[in-house]
Amino acid sequence: MKPIMYWLPRILGIAMILFISLFATDVFSEGYGFWEMMLALFMHLIPTFILIAILIFSWKMPHIGGWAYIILGLAYIIMANNQHWLAWLLISGPLFLIGILFVLQKKK
Repeated sequence: MKPIMYWLPRILGIAMILFISLFATDVFSEGYGFWEMMLALFMHLIPTFILIAILIFSWKMPHIGGWAYIILGLAYIIMANNQHWLAWLLISGPLFLIGILFVLQKKK
């Protein structure tokens, strides 16, 4: 059970990064020039970069990183206050789950 509890939040964190990255693909259909498209792609990937940084941090310090995931989930709910509850569930739900799994890891 220990290997599952160790790897599950990390695998879910990587899956969340890939899921959030999919939202950046809409810049390719906007008809931008090359440099405009690169700038738009960079801007759309900022949440991905934040999630990558938190995952790297969580890998070594799971308790602190877990709380960072939970805070990020709460921040999304606060910032997207006019969104449908399903959007909150699809974005914040996995962040809360990953955060809780990291927080529950036992110290070595």
